[in-house]
Formats: sequence, C-alpha cells, structure tokens
Amino acid sequence: MKRITILGSTGSIGTQALEVVDQLGYHVTALTAQSNAKLLESQARKYRPKAVALAHEDLARGLEISLRDTGITVLSGPEGVAACAAMACGCVLNGIVGIAGLAPTIAALQSGNPAALANKESLVAGGALVTNLARARGLPLLPVDSEHSAVFQCLQGVPENALHKIILTASGGAFYGKSKAELAKATAEDALKHPTWAMGAKITVDSATMMNKGLEVLEAAWLFGLPAERIGVLVHRQSVVHSLVELADGAVLAQLGAPDMRLPIQYALTYPERLPSPAERLDLSSCGPLTFEEPDNEAFPAIALCREAFRRGGLAPAALNGANEAANALFREGKIAFPDITRLVSKAVEAAPPGDADTLEKILSADTYARELTYKYIK
Repeated sequence: MKRITILGSTGSIGTQALEVVDQLGYHVTALTAQSNAKLLESQARKYRPKAVALAHEDLARGLEISLRDTGITVLSGPEGVAACAAMACGCVLNGIVGIAGLAPTIAALQSGNPAALANKESLVAGGALVTNLARARGLPLLPVDSEHSAVFQCLQGVPENALHKIILTASGGAFYGKSKAELAKATAEDALKHPTWAMGAKITVDSATMMNKGLEVLEAAWLFGLPAERIGVLVHRQSVVHSLVELADGAVLAQLGAPDMRLPIQYALTYPERLPSPAERLDLSSCGPLTFEEPDNEAFPAIALCREAFRRGGLAPAALNGANEAANALFREGKIAFPDITRLVSKAVEAAPPGDADTLEKILSADTYARELTYKYIK
C-alpha cells in the first residue's frame, strides 16, 4: 500500500489530501503543519504516521507531550519539516504556502522521494535548482495546482516536442471587472471573497491581484519546458476548463472538471492510474455557457510583472516571490492599499540582487532582501 507524506496537512490542500487518502486507503508516513497543533494532533491520532513536525517551535513541545502515548516522533522548526519530507515514502505532497516550502521540496528529492507540488514557490523561486535536482535523481515533479494538473493530464500520450502552447485559465478572482479607481478602495475582506474556489487567505488575495496566475506562468515554464511567451492566460469565470494545450498541428486539448481540488490532488498521488475519487462530478448540462477572455493587464499588472521577472532570470523571480508574500500580508493586515501590492513587488524585481538561483542559500537570501525592501518602503 502506498505511503504518503503530507506537508502542510492542516491547510486547505492538506486537509483535502487527507480526504483523498481516506478514499484510496493509503498509509501516511509523516504530517507537518505551521502552527495548528490541535488539528495536527487530531490528524496524528487518526493516521498514526511515523513522525509529525510543527514549524512553530514553541508549540512543538506541547504537541510532543500530547502525543507521548502514541509513540509518534514529534519534530520542530523548518529542520523538522524537512526531516519529515526526507523520510522514505511513495510520494511527498507539498501543500505548504510560500517560500517555506522550498527547502522541504529539495529535501524530498534529495532523499529519492517523488514530489507532488501544490507549493508553487518551489518552482517560482527555485525553478532551476528543483528541476535540475529532480532530473538528476530521475524523479517526477507531479503538479497539484488545478491548472498545471490540467496541462499534465492533457499531455498524456502526446508525442514529445508536439506541445506548441499552454493556455492557463484564471477565474479572475474577487475583483474581476473592477477599474483601477475601484481597486484603490478595495479591502482585504472584499479580496477574500473568491467566486469559485475555497482557498487559504494568501492564495485568495493572490488570485484577486492576478499574481497567482503570473506565478503559475513561471511554474508552468519550469514544469513543461516552455518559454514564458508561449504560456498564455485566459479569464474563465466558470472554473470548469482548468487549462488547455495547443499542439503543433493546431489541435487544442482541454481538461474539464468541477472546481474541486481533490481531483488534481488524487491524480498526483495515483499517477498514472485513474481511480474512483471523492471529487464532485461535472454536469455539463447544468454549468451554463463557458466564456473566455483576455485578462485586463492595465488594472491587474501582476501577470506582466511575473513575465518580466522571468525574463530577467537569476534571482529576480525569488525577489518577486518574497516581496509578494510580504506585500500580500501587509494588505491583509490593512497596512497598504490593494494597488500597492504590485507596486511594491515591482520595486523589488527592479532591485533584485545579481547572481544565479543555483543554491538554496542564494534564493533565501534574495527572498529576505526583497521582504526587507518591501517593509522599508512603507515606513
């Protein structure tokens, strides 16, 4: 029976992944969380993994006491999370939000574990490092994001070199159709009202800025080996077509499904098999017309900003990602306005340190620099 490690098991992706594990009857090797000790304890008692880890070190001691009767090893801090990722298993699903997920991805691959990535920052900030490591170890990078899973599914059976273009679909987020003037007055409460997906706060705000889609362009470039200019974006409000691929002969293939993350999660865990899923079934007769349109790049400049960071290369994507994490949090805390997110991220991209993103240390240093720069601009 396949053994799975889930990083970020108390978050949106992690809890849905455990629903999939229940359906499949897989065993759990390890679980990790940022700070939700109570839910992690409950999960540990249900799934009886070999180890759990809390990134928040101050809370780990209490969890260790709570789980003393179980024999489960309790680890702490980023090192503990990476140690869980390195434990031998059939697949490590990385559902950690943010740059904190990069080191565990590297740890999983270095230990010979296939990686299923819902943590897009692993490829946005560390694309060359992660893909080179996976290639050297002969390990797959399995996409969990619905868009990249859709592309991956469409490419099954497609001859090598037949891919011409990728088209990522975007819901448009909470502020679809808003003008620049309206966006200047947008609040975090408004931004968190996503029309179709139930996600964590950071990713939901990224969806509102369209930064999420820009980051996904970079992620797709690394996953599928295409230049960013051959990765398009279309706004598709219904979130039924999860992405498309255009092939060399002009044929376009699309993957459709209900907006339910359990489907791409399960495909990553069972690949190349297809098994019954707890995900909702799609009823095309009731989902209404399907529409597609170009994004409003004037009101939402984040996609173009991500393309520019990718064009610059080196540590610019790491700086972009770090600044966005900082600015996103500042907006949610009410300390900056909505348009300030992309404004501050743009400054960080322009000021990105020189050098290649070829070591974890360089990437994390660029990330820290971009965050500090972002905080400096609002003082």
